[in-house]
Amino acid sequence: MSRYRIDVAYDGTDYAGWQIQPNGMTVQQRIEEALKALTGEAAKLHGSGRTDQGVHAQRQVAHFDLEKPAAPRTLLRGLNAILPPDIRVLRARKAAPDFHARRSAAGKEYRYFIWNAELMSPFVRRYAARVRTPLDVPAMRRAAAALVGRHDFAAFTANPNRVVESTVRRLTALTVSKRGRTVTITARADGFLYRMVRSLAGFLIRVGEGAAPPEEAARILASRVRTARVPTAPPQGLFLWNVYY
Repeated sequence: MSRYRIDVAYDGTDYAGWQIQPNGMTVQQRIEEALKALTGEAAKLHGSGRTDQGVHAQRQVAHFDLEKPAAPRTLLRGLNAILPPDIRVLRARKAAPDFHARRSAAGKEYRYFIWNAELMSPFVRRYAARVRTPLDVPAMRRAAAALVGRHDFAAFTANPNRVVESTVRRLTALTVSKRGRTVTITARADGFLYRMVRSLAGFLIRVGEGAAPPEEAARILASRVRTARVPTAPPQGLFLWNVYY
């Protein structure tokens, strides 16, 4: 068996997420179908993590094994010739036998984009969440700073309907920037919980709107209890931006 790593970008608008599931087409299913058509092998694709319905990826990483070796360049060209235009393999290469897209990852970066204006541009409606109220970015930054570090983020996650060993994560960066009408929340961590980034974004948006003071970030974090004070932001603004190894 030969192991391969691929870096993938996709527009998640029309997919039921990354991972194969019975109730809709997913990105993983599309790529596995393309692999089968190209190689004749039913290769199992392992991603660095899951993304929800409507969530995008600037760079998702995945690996798979093939019984018959293939040139990475052939895989790159062949897969992109078969895949729909909203999924693209950016890079294909051979990987070490013990490489694992999820277990070998040292950290991830997500970016959440907000279109902060009364009217939504039709050209960004798939890739940003609209917030009409002018956001107080300095207040959002103060709240974000209180969340950086190694903490129990139970108050900023949702029930994934599966066993989670720990809700402790090390959030190495949480920044808020603004350029024109676009406000960008960037989060980097050693790992993320289910809907954690959308929960962080939802809370920071509340702070920016003036619905919550920046000081509430520390209180919510310490409570370790998820409440309505932490809404889940819409999926279309979220991008898996990078995976670090």
